[in-house]
Amino acid sequence: MPVIDTPLPTATEACADNLTFLEAVSIPDGVVVHPDEHLDKRWLVQNSGSCNWDDRYRLRSITGTNLNAPHELALYPARSGAKVILRVQLTAPTDPGSYQNTWQAYDPQGVPFGDPLNIQIVVNSGQP
Repeated sequence: MPVIDTPLPTATEACADNLTFLEAVSIPDGVVVHPDEHLDKRWLVQNSGSCNWDDRYRLRSITGTNLNAPHELALYPARSGAKVILRVQLTAPTDPGSYQNTWQAYDPQGVPFGDPLNIQIVVNSGQP
């Protein structure tokens, strides 16, 4: 009886996650805003890893003032190499001062990856 060599399955190489910040599309750092003003922050980023982002990927607020935003959002689905705009709806605090909030991408296992995304605002006193 002939012996048939059956090749063993080989492990597929795992993909790698990465996010590269390209530019702030809205609300430049240090912009002066009014108390309780609604803010629409957008960042242009690139999926610079080899994994495709799906609905299991998240964007989380990790440091700074929350600015009345959800703690976690779905990361915009994007194929490897794609450029996308990530968007977070925020509200400026009522008290005057400088505020910062930093966001980070997370993979489906909860591991952070890529460049952090920041918003820095100055709330004016509301006085003319």
